[in-house]
Amino acid sequence: MSDSLQHECGIAYVRLRKNLDWYEQRHGTPLYGFHQLFLLMEKQHNRGQDGAGIGCVKLNRPLGEAFMFRDREISAQGLTQIFSRQLRDYNEKLREGLIDPAHTDTVKRHFDFGGEVLLGHLRYGTSGNFDSSSCHPYFRRSIWPTRNLLLAGNFNITNSRELNERLVDRGAHPIFSTDTQSILEEVGFWLDEEHNRLYHELRDRGVDGRDIPAHISRDLDVAQVLRNAAKHWDGGYAVCGLIGNGDSFIFRDPNGIRPCYFIANDEVVAVASERSALMTIFNETQAQVQELTPGGALIVKADGSWKLEQILEQREKTHCSFERIYFSRGNDPEIYAERKALGAALAPAICKAIDNDFANAVISFIPNTAEIAYYGLMSALRQVRRSQVKRKLLDAIKAGTVDEAMLDRVIMDNWPRTEKIAHKDIKLRTFISQEKSRVQLASHVYDISYGVVSEKDTLVCIDDSIVRGTTLRQSILRILSRPNPKKIVIASTAPQIRYPDCYGIDMSEMGKFLAFQAAVALARETGKGYVLDEVYRDCLAQVGRPASEMKNHVRRLYDLFTDEQISAKCAELVYPTKGEWKGELVLIFQKVEDMRKVLPTAKGDWYFTGDYPTPGGYATLNRAFINYYEKREGRSY
Repeated sequence: MSDSLQHECGIAYVRLRKNLDWYEQRHGTPLYGFHQLFLLMEKQHNRGQDGAGIGCVKLNRPLGEAFMFRDREISAQGLTQIFSRQLRDYNEKLREGLIDPAHTDTVKRHFDFGGEVLLGHLRYGTSGNFDSSSCHPYFRRSIWPTRNLLLAGNFNITNSRELNERLVDRGAHPIFSTDTQSILEEVGFWLDEEHNRLYHELRDRGVDGRDIPAHISRDLDVAQVLRNAAKHWDGGYAVCGLIGNGDSFIFRDPNGIRPCYFIANDEVVAVASERSALMTIFNETQAQVQELTPGGALIVKADGSWKLEQILEQREKTHCSFERIYFSRGNDPEIYAERKALGAALAPAICKAIDNDFANAVISFIPNTAEIAYYGLMSALRQVRRSQVKRKLLDAIKAGTVDEAMLDRVIMDNWPRTEKIAHKDIKLRTFISQEKSRVQLASHVYDISYGVVSEKDTLVCIDDSIVRGTTLRQSILRILSRPNPKKIVIASTAPQIRYPDCYGIDMSEMGKFLAFQAAVALARETGKGYVLDEVYRDCLAQVGRPASEMKNHVRRLYDLFTDEQISAKCAELVYPTKGEWKGELVLIFQKVEDMRKVLPTAKGDWYFTGDYPTPGGYATLNRAFINYYEKREGRSY
């Protein structure tokens, strides 16, 4: 993606189902769970580079000993810093003789993360403060084990204000900081309720006070806690929680917006945001990795037993299509195949744009997440050329005009040319919040291969998506135009991004979307700017209504124009104004219908279509347009 986004998050969970002695004997280390957690997080590092956090619960600790631990770090190297810090602590205690790996109880006693239940989180910040306190996991503490809660997730909740108001109505004093805090307190409230219910039942039955915690731990109904807590949640989420007694849960939103996979065997239960991470780290096949059902929870009790519970009724699956297009690692077997197919689906439009003149076209990609789609595109273009050759050969055979010159002309000429054109030289954070600084830095991220494109060539570059167009305008097109090609074609494997997201991607300011800018410009140029005023009035009239009653009025703006008109205007808006290049620029966007054919299991396409899976999406859209019209900056959720 040429425009980098703050997006998504990654979760990792490892539950050891045997004593640490077993792992020391089988794997040669009592830190097997700790190591697997690190590897599982490292394999998902693409999902979060703002910070990281880990948590741990130790089972069956004596009274007076701590049993829950947490470490967090806010930096691009947060994951490495956390694990390096913890391993230094472990090695120091080894040297001091406090820890003896052959006696694993010394590990549990002296190493904070030498426990059986481990949680990890990789953060891309889409809301809240940008400091270590905003890193997951969040911690709710108590002297009662079953009232302690560590929580982390990959989510955005659209109605956190409403959830906080519910807490206030109960007499609570919540901190209005992030949706994570809202979820933590909501789950924590119902966890307290369940704990208190069991405590009073046991006390009234005359159970000895010292025995009560064990009874509560055994009978704690985690599924019911989640049912009570989540009934009013609106958003996309995959939430993982560790309870102080050793129970834990992983819970997914009813539409399956956010991804969540797990494995369970005699040795371990493990969860991750990405299937391929589990396959690699635990050496499992695709068939052995299960997808958590939307609205369902994986609940693991303190004794290591696990079960699947349906918490909320499953709705229509609207898995985030951006996961397939861009966010998830491309080595997942399904995602790899789908990204190739996305590239192949662009072949007809690209052939039209270059007038089937492969000999004078250079095909490449904008590094590096579009590379897999590029392979699919090249395969499709070669198939197009083979069909052309076959047809011409059959015609020549019928006409009796086959000779060596004809074979050279028909078979050897006009094959698609491929080159590595754009180079991303340095790892530079191009999503810095200050726009001017971001643009200035982005202009130095890319460079070009010189000497492979001539002035008679059309240069075709495939990208996986175009969001703002800022990097395209300020950097990429300036670089691609240096060899002075007659035409540049930028082809996006994603459709035009027209609407804000509120389920985990930092795309909520409508005025920054290139497609929206194009539609607004067209409306004003064609004398239809009044539609913007009408949409604003209709959005304003919806303020204060329940989210479930809101409609998508912004769609009327896009309905004024064809996809092709908006694409052409997008090309005008990003055309490089500095420099001497005067060639033609064409932007091609994937058709929504073609994307849906390629991604049959990922129906979450609200940022392209405006069809939101929850009421909170329409409320976010409503606020986003009002903010744009009133020239307010900032997130709309």
